[in-house]
Amino acid sequence: MSTSYTVVGTFSAPKGQSGLPRPASPRLELREGYGIVGDKFAGKALDQTVMLVGQKAYDLARDAGIDLAPGSLGENAILTLDPHTLAPGTVLQIGTAVVAITEACTLCNHLSVFDRKLPRLVRHDRGVYCRIIASGTIEAGDRVEVIEQRMSA
Repeated sequence: MSTSYTVVGTFSAPKGQSGLPRPASPRLELREGYGIVGDKFAGKALDQTVMLVGQKAYDLARDAGIDLAPGSLGENAILTLDPHTLAPGTVLQIGTAVVAITEACTLCNHLSVFDRKLPRLVRHDRGVYCRIIASGTIEAGDRVEVIEQRMSA
């Protein structure tokens, strides 16, 4: 029996814009060796080019009485899959793009602008960074498939 996961929403940080939440984007174009086309972080730290967050992080905030708009955690995509259940090196196909998880996102105190409890609340669930393995596009409703799963140490 296989579990089906999907993309809930996509977000990008346009050049010249700062702060959170990141604006929603109808589609992300991921380019291997570059990043997300039009994103201010493209061409920089390639192992942190794409940030994925599980819906679980938003559920934790909601359950704690914190109302967060999508994009508030700095993600590029919200997934029904909790990416923290997967180890670095795990490969995912999302839409037509393929990414590999490189590391968990670090705790960011900037999240306290939404609520001072938020950084600690989502410290283990904020998101994961990924490297683009194969170019493609991602949009809401796309399927998320674990292609190669690595085990945690």
